[in-house]
Amino acid sequence: MQRFLKAVIDRLLALISLIILSPVLLIAALGIKLSSKGPVIYKAKRMGLGMQPMVIYKFRSMHVGMEAQGAITGKRDPRIFAWGAFLRKTKIDELPQLLNILFGTMSVIGPRPEDIDIVRQYYTEEERRTLDVLPGLACPGSIFNYTHGDLYLSDYDTDEAYVNRFLHVKLALDLYYIDHWSLWYDFKIIFRTLGAIVHTAVSKKQAPPPMEYKAVFGDRPIP
Repeated sequence: MQRFLKAVIDRLLALISLIILSPVLLIAALGIKLSSKGPVIYKAKRMGLGMQPMVIYKFRSMHVGMEAQGAITGKRDPRIFAWGAFLRKTKIDELPQLLNILFGTMSVIGPRPEDIDIVRQYYTEEERRTLDVLPGLACPGSIFNYTHGDLYLSDYDTDEAYVNRFLHVKLALDLYYIDHWSLWYDFKIIFRTLGAIVHTAVSKKQAPPPMEYKAVFGDRPIP
Protein backbone atom coordinates (compact mmCIF):
# COMPACT_ATOMS: atom_id res chain seq x y z
CA MET A 1 0.00 0.00 0.00
CA GLN A 2 2.82 2.41 0.87
CA ARG A 3 4.48 1.74 -2.50
CA PHE A 4 1.21 2.54 -4.29
CA LEU A 5 0.85 5.75 -2.30
CA LYS A 6 4.45 6.65 -3.11
CA ALA A 7 3.74 6.33 -6.85
CA VAL A 8 0.59 8.47 -6.58
CA ILE A 9 2.34 11.11 -4.47
CA ASP A 10 5.29 11.16 -6.89
CA ARG A 11 3.10 12.03 -9.85
CA LEU A 12 1.07 14.61 -7.94
CA LEU A 13 4.20 16.33 -6.65
CA ALA A 14 5.76 16.28 -10.12
CA LEU A 15 2.67 17.81 -11.75
CA ILE A 16 2.23 20.48 -9.08
CA SER A 17 5.94 21.31 -9.14
CA LEU A 18 6.00 21.67 -12.93
CA ILE A 19 3.10 24.14 -12.75
CA ILE A 20 4.47 26.17 -9.83
CA LEU A 21 8.05 26.20 -11.12
CA SER A 22 7.18 26.95 -14.75
CA PRO A 23 8.58 30.54 -14.52
CA VAL A 24 11.86 29.14 -13.13
CA LEU A 25 12.00 26.56 -15.92
CA LEU A 26 11.42 29.27 -18.53
CA ILE A 27 14.15 31.53 -17.11
CA ALA A 28 16.57 28.58 -16.94
CA ALA A 29 15.87 27.71 -20.58
CA LEU A 30 16.31 31.30 -21.76
CA GLY A 31 19.58 31.58 -19.85
CA ILE A 32 20.93 28.48 -21.57
CA LYS A 33 19.96 29.79 -24.99
CA LEU A 34 21.74 33.08 -24.30
CA SER A 35 24.83 31.38 -22.84
CA SER A 36 25.68 28.48 -25.12
CA LYS A 37 24.74 27.26 -28.57
CA GLY A 38 22.79 24.02 -28.60
CA PRO A 39 19.66 22.43 -27.16
CA VAL A 40 18.18 23.47 -23.82
CA ILE A 41 17.58 19.91 -22.64
CA TYR A 42 20.30 17.31 -22.30
CA LYS A 43 19.23 13.67 -22.48
CA ALA A 44 21.56 11.73 -20.22
CA LYS A 45 21.83 7.96 -20.49
CA ARG A 46 21.67 6.33 -17.07
CA MET A 47 21.04 2.92 -15.52
CA GLY A 48 17.50 2.57 -14.24
CA LEU A 49 15.25 0.16 -12.43
CA GLY A 50 16.22 -3.48 -12.88
CA MET A 51 19.53 -2.68 -14.61
CA GLN A 52 17.66 -1.27 -17.60
CA PRO A 53 19.23 1.72 -19.37
CA MET A 54 17.08 4.83 -19.41
CA VAL A 55 17.17 8.49 -20.39
CA ILE A 56 16.85 11.28 -17.85
CA TYR A 57 16.21 14.91 -18.74
CA LYS A 58 18.42 17.73 -17.50
CA PHE A 59 18.94 21.36 -18.38
CA ARG A 60 22.15 21.44 -20.38
CA SER A 61 24.98 22.96 -18.35
CA MET A 62 27.97 21.98 -20.53
CA HIS A 63 28.99 23.14 -23.96
CA VAL A 64 27.75 20.73 -26.61
CA GLY A 65 29.85 17.59 -27.05
CA MET A 66 31.87 18.03 -23.87
CA GLU A 67 30.24 15.12 -22.01
CA ALA A 68 32.36 12.69 -24.04
CA GLN A 69 35.41 13.80 -22.01
CA GLY A 70 34.10 12.14 -18.83
CA ALA A 71 30.94 11.36 -16.90
CA ILE A 72 31.90 13.18 -13.70
CA THR A 73 32.50 16.92 -13.37
CA GLY A 74 35.02 18.63 -11.09
CA LYS A 75 34.71 21.79 -9.01
CA ARG A 76 35.95 24.10 -11.75
CA ASP A 77 35.24 21.99 -14.79
CA PRO A 78 35.95 24.13 -17.90
CA ARG A 79 33.28 22.26 -19.85
CA ILE A 80 30.54 23.99 -17.83
CA PHE A 81 29.46 27.48 -18.90
CA ALA A 82 28.70 30.12 -16.24
CA TRP A 83 24.91 29.91 -16.34
CA GLY A 84 25.19 26.14 -16.29
CA ALA A 85 27.31 26.33 -13.14
CA PHE A 86 24.56 28.37 -11.46
CA LEU A 87 21.93 25.83 -12.52
CA ARG A 88 24.05 23.04 -11.06
CA LYS A 89 24.72 24.91 -7.83
CA THR A 90 21.01 25.45 -7.23
CA LYS A 91 20.01 22.03 -8.60
CA ILE A 92 17.72 23.73 -11.12
CA ASP A 93 19.46 21.68 -13.82
CA GLU A 94 17.74 18.57 -12.41
CA LEU A 95 14.17 19.96 -12.56
CA PRO A 96 13.36 18.54 -16.03
CA GLN A 97 13.46 15.14 -14.32
CA LEU A 98 10.04 16.04 -12.98
CA LEU A 99 8.95 14.81 -16.42
CA ASN A 100 10.65 11.47 -15.74
CA ILE A 101 8.68 11.26 -12.49
CA LEU A 102 5.44 12.15 -14.27
CA PHE A 103 6.14 9.39 -16.84
CA GLY A 104 6.83 6.86 -14.06
CA THR A 105 10.52 6.19 -14.81
CA MET A 106 11.74 8.03 -11.70
CA SER A 107 10.58 8.83 -8.19
CA VAL A 108 10.92 12.02 -6.17
CA ILE A 109 13.08 10.18 -3.61
CA GLY A 110 15.35 7.32 -4.56
CA PRO A 111 19.00 6.56 -5.43
CA ARG A 112 20.27 8.89 -8.11
CA PRO A 113 20.51 7.20 -11.54
CA GLU A 114 24.15 6.47 -12.33
CA ASP A 115 26.19 6.45 -15.52
CA ILE A 116 25.70 3.11 -17.29
CA ASP A 117 29.39 2.28 -17.65
CA ILE A 118 30.10 3.08 -14.00
CA VAL A 119 27.32 0.73 -12.90
CA ARG A 120 28.49 -2.11 -15.13
CA GLN A 121 32.15 -1.80 -14.21
CA TYR A 122 32.21 -0.80 -10.55
CA TYR A 123 28.99 -1.68 -8.72
CA THR A 124 29.26 -4.66 -6.37
CA GLU A 125 26.48 -7.22 -6.18
CA GLU A 126 25.26 -5.60 -2.95
CA GLU A 127 25.34 -2.11 -4.47
CA ARG A 128 23.18 -3.28 -7.36
CA ARG A 129 20.33 -3.49 -4.86
CA THR A 130 20.02 0.26 -5.38
CA LEU A 131 18.66 -0.64 -8.82
CA ASP A 132 15.79 -2.66 -7.32
CA VAL A 133 13.86 0.58 -6.74
CA LEU A 134 13.06 3.51 -9.00
CA PRO A 135 15.86 6.07 -9.23
CA GLY A 136 15.02 9.45 -7.75
CA LEU A 137 15.69 13.16 -7.72
CA ALA A 138 17.15 13.03 -4.22
CA CYS A 139 18.38 10.56 -1.63
CA PRO A 140 20.89 10.44 1.24
CA GLY A 141 23.70 9.81 -1.24
CA SER A 142 22.77 12.86 -3.31
CA ILE A 143 22.63 15.07 -0.22
CA PHE A 144 26.11 13.87 0.74
CA ASN A 145 27.31 14.41 -2.82
CA TYR A 146 25.95 17.95 -2.80
CA THR A 147 27.44 18.95 0.56
CA HIS A 148 30.67 16.90 0.60
CA GLY A 149 31.41 15.76 -2.94
CA ASP A 150 34.02 18.48 -3.47
CA LEU A 151 36.04 17.06 -0.56
CA TYR A 152 36.44 13.82 -2.50
CA LEU A 153 36.73 15.08 -6.08
CA SER A 154 39.59 17.06 -7.55
CA ASP A 155 39.46 19.29 -10.59
CA TYR A 156 41.11 16.63 -12.74
CA ASP A 157 40.77 12.85 -13.19
CA THR A 158 37.30 13.17 -11.70
CA ASP A 159 35.95 9.85 -13.04
CA GLU A 160 38.76 7.95 -11.31
CA ALA A 161 38.49 9.98 -8.10
CA TYR A 162 34.71 9.54 -8.06
CA VAL A 163 34.90 5.75 -8.36
CA ASN A 164 37.83 5.21 -6.00
CA ARG A 165 37.00 7.71 -3.27
CA PHE A 166 33.31 8.58 -3.38
CA LEU A 167 31.04 6.14 -5.24
CA HIS A 168 30.95 3.36 -2.65
CA VAL A 169 30.41 5.80 0.22
CA LYS A 170 27.42 7.31 -1.58
CA LEU A 171 25.96 3.90 -2.38
CA ALA A 172 26.31 2.76 1.22
CA LEU A 173 24.11 5.70 2.27
CA ASP A 174 21.54 4.83 -0.37
CA LEU A 175 21.47 1.19 0.74
CA TYR A 176 20.72 2.43 4.26
CA TYR A 177 17.79 4.41 2.80
CA ILE A 178 16.45 1.35 0.98
CA ASP A 179 16.68 -0.82 4.10
CA HIS A 180 14.85 1.78 6.24
CA TRP A 181 12.41 3.16 3.68
CA SER A 182 9.06 4.64 4.62
CA LEU A 183 6.89 7.44 3.25
CA TRP A 184 7.77 9.55 6.28
CA TYR A 185 11.46 8.99 5.54
CA ASP A 186 10.86 10.24 1.98
CA PHE A 187 9.22 13.45 3.22
CA LYS A 188 12.11 14.07 5.61
CA ILE A 189 14.61 13.69 2.75
CA ILE A 190 12.68 16.24 0.67
CA PHE A 191 13.01 18.86 3.41
CA ARG A 192 16.61 17.88 4.18
CA THR A 193 17.52 18.30 0.50
CA LEU A 194 15.94 21.76 0.39
CA GLY A 195 17.77 22.63 3.60
CA ALA A 196 21.10 21.51 2.12
CA ILE A 197 20.56 23.66 -0.98
CA VAL A 198 19.69 26.73 1.11
CA HIS A 199 22.64 26.14 3.46
CA THR A 200 25.07 25.88 0.56
CA ALA A 201 23.64 29.02 -1.04
CA VAL A 202 23.79 31.28 2.03
CA SER A 203 26.56 29.89 4.24
CA LYS A 204 30.30 29.48 3.76
CA LYS A 205 30.46 26.88 6.53
CA GLN A 206 30.70 23.19 5.67
CA ALA A 207 27.31 21.52 6.02
CA PRO A 208 27.15 18.56 8.39
CA PRO A 209 27.01 15.12 6.76
CA PRO A 210 23.56 13.51 6.49
CA MET A 211 22.48 11.44 9.49
CA GLU A 212 22.91 8.27 7.41
CA TYR A 213 26.68 8.80 7.33
CA LYS A 214 27.04 8.33 11.08
CA ALA A 215 24.55 5.44 11.03
CA VAL A 216 26.63 3.62 8.39
CA PHE A 217 30.20 4.70 9.15
CA GLY A 218 30.06 5.68 12.80
CA ASP A 219 32.85 8.11 13.71
CA ARG A 220 34.85 7.52 10.52
CA PRO A 221 36.22 10.93 9.55
CA ILE A 222 35.28 12.54 6.26
CA PRO A 223 38.42 13.34 4.19
